[in-house]
Amino acid sequence: MTSASGPTAAWRPGAQNGNLLPAGPGGRLSAPAGDGHGPESGPPTVTIGSYPDYPAAQRVVDHLADNRFPVEHSAIVGTNLTLVETVLGRMTTGRAALLGAGTGAWFGLFIGLLFGIFTVGNWLAVILVGLVIGAIWGAVFGAVAHAMTGGQRDFTSASSLRAGQYAVIVDAQLADQARQVLSRLQMPQPAHSH
Repeated sequence: MTSASGPTAAWRPGAQNGNLLPAGPGGRLSAPAGDGHGPESGPPTVTIGSYPDYPAAQRVVDHLADNRFPVEHSAIVGTNLTLVETVLGRMTTGRAALLGAGTGAWFGLFIGLLFGIFTVGNWLAVILVGLVIGAIWGAVFGAVAHAMTGGQRDFTSASSLRAGQYAVIVDAQLADQARQVLSRLQMPQPAHSH
């Protein structure tokens, strides 16, 4: 049996060495390394501690750095991620126009400054005109964009990711050294994972 080759060859999942992956715009594609669930993780790692909040995990890595541990071989990994969307207030067409005017004013100020640099005459007037025109267009676009949602999202919010726990991991060959450095840190001992 001969293997197919060329641009019309079909890609087959699980093909060895990526031989049957089609060519992409940047050249020949290669099969992903590892289990296909993310980037290659590099050398094996060991969790040296788990902490309830980010500042505690950050303090551990900072202590390692202060004691000349090669922190480029460590990472803070947040687990049990939760998306929290905090509602900030009601969004009306007027508020959308006001927010758009603010954004547009900043952009108009930037453009006005660019043109003002090369203006021989009254450069302050050029900057102010850019600011005003930017604010007007920003207000128009903000109001129109909100009106086009048809009331589907009449609130403003801010989203953030929060982790339930933060693990400090290091390369396996450096785990004993990291634990030795951490034994001198004055904070409650974390739960160790094996």
